[in-house]
Amino acid sequence: MGKALEVTRELNCVTDYLPECNAQLRELRKQKPKGLLYGVPISLKDNFNYRGHDSTLGLLKHLNHPASEDSVMVQVLKRQGAVPFVKTNVPQSLLNYDCSNLIFGQTLNPLNHKKTPGGSSGGEGALVAASGSILGFGSDIGGSIRFPCAFCGICGLKSSGNRLSKLGVLSSAPGQRSVSAMIGPIARDVDSLALCMRALLCDDMFQLDPTVPPLPFNEKVYSSSKPLCIGYYESDGFTMPTPSMRRAVLETKELLEEAGHRLVSFSPPRVDKSVYELALKGLLADGGVTFLDNFKGDLVDPNLKAQVTMYKLPSWLKSFLSFIVKPVFPRLANILRNITGVRSVKELWKHHQEIEEYRQEFIAQWKKLELDAVLCPILGPAFTIGYPGKLSTAVSYTILYNVLDFPAGVVPVSTVTREDEEELKHYEGHYKDFWDKLLKKAVSGGVGLPVAVQCVALPWQEEQCLRLMKEVETLTQGKGRA
Repeated sequence: MGKALEVTRELNCVTDYLPECNAQLRELRKQKPKGLLYGVPISLKDNFNYRGHDSTLGLLKHLNHPASEDSVMVQVLKRQGAVPFVKTNVPQSLLNYDCSNLIFGQTLNPLNHKKTPGGSSGGEGALVAASGSILGFGSDIGGSIRFPCAFCGICGLKSSGNRLSKLGVLSSAPGQRSVSAMIGPIARDVDSLALCMRALLCDDMFQLDPTVPPLPFNEKVYSSSKPLCIGYYESDGFTMPTPSMRRAVLETKELLEEAGHRLVSFSPPRVDKSVYELALKGLLADGGVTFLDNFKGDLVDPNLKAQVTMYKLPSWLKSFLSFIVKPVFPRLANILRNITGVRSVKELWKHHQEIEEYRQEFIAQWKKLELDAVLCPILGPAFTIGYPGKLSTAVSYTILYNVLDFPAGVVPVSTVTREDEEELKHYEGHYKDFWDKLLKKAVSGGVGLPVAVQCVALPWQEEQCLRLMKEVETLTQGKGRA
C-alpha cells in the first residue's frame, strides 16, 4: 500500500483505495493458507465492480453510484486468497488508449512522463510497471490490456471473450456484440499471468457464472517443451510498423528458430476490412448513440474531443464527407462511411455473418500452415500524451484479435535504440497521409522505452498463448534485451 501511494503521487494512477482490504487481511491471517493467490495484493481497473465503490469509467454519470456487489472476478479472487486493495485510472469512457479523464486527471508513463502509459487499462499498466502492484486486472476491446503492457514494459494477457467471467465489469457500450470485449491479468512476468489463470479457472468461477465454459487450466500445454510451429508477420499491411516494432519481431523470430521452433511466414487476410467494415462498423453499429450517451451532462476530456466530434456528426453528413474526402484522404473516407451505423436489424445480422465468415477464413489460413501460435507486432513505443485520441486507425494490430476473439498476450523484448530513432526519421507509413505523419510524431523521442511483441493463439487456447509468451520471455531475457 505504501509503495502504491508513493507511485501514484508521481504518476496519478490510483483512483480509489479499498479499505475493506484491511478486514480481509485480518481474516486471512486467522486462517490456514488457502488458494493459489493467498495474500497477494491485487489492483483493479476502475470498471471492475467492487461492492460499495464507484466504477466511474471517468464519467460524471457514474460518480456516487457505488456497486451493490462485487464482480464475479473479484469474488473469485477473494476466494483464492487475493486481496484487492486499489482501483486504477482509465481514459474517459474507456474507448481510447491514452489515460486521462476530467475526474482524476492524466496518468503518466513511469518511464517517461511525457508519454502515455496507454489505455484503457493505463492506470494498471503504470502501477504494475512502477512496482506499486504485483498483479492487476484490465479489460480489452481493441488493445486496452496490450497497449499499457507494451508502453510500460510489462506482460499482459487478453483472454478469449468468455474464458473469464465479465459479470460486473462495466463497458462504455453495453450490448455491443460485434467486437469481443475481454478481461485478463497484468503482471511483470509471464509466470504470474499463468498462476493467475490457474487460480481463476476454477469451480468457484464456473458456479458463479455458468455461462463461462468449465475449462480448467491446461497445465500440460503450458508446461510442454515440444517445439512449436509459429506463424509470424512484421507488418499487417495497414499500419506500417515503426523501426523498433519490426526489429522486435525479427529478432524474436531468430531467437525462437535458434531454440528449435519452426517459424512460418503468415499474412493475416484483409486487415483493412477487419478494421473498417468489421471492427469500426460493429463498435458503432448504432451510429455511436450509446457511446455518446455517456457524455450527456458531462464535459469531454481533451484527449477524446477528436473522436467525440466525429461521432456526433449526423449520419447524412458523415456519408457526404466520406464521398468528398475519398480522393485525397481515403482512410478518413472509410472511417466516416463505417461509423454512420447500420440501417436495420437485417443489416446488423449480415454484419455478424461477415465477421464469422472472416473468422473462418482466418482460421482456415492458420490451419493450412499447421500453426500452434502466431508472433506479431504490438504498437509502440509509447505515444506522447494526447496522440492516441487522434490515431484510432493505429489499433489495427490489436483490434484484429478482438474481432476474431482470439487470446493474445504481450511480452517486452527490447528497448528503442538510437538507430531505431534515426531510422524513424524516414518513416512514411503505408498511406503517407496525415495519420501516418501523426504516428511518426507520436512515437518520436522514444530511445530507451520498451518494445514488445504480441503472441496469439486460437480461441480457448490461452495456455498455448502463455506458452509462447514464456518461451519469448525466457529467450529474450537470456540474450539480454537490446
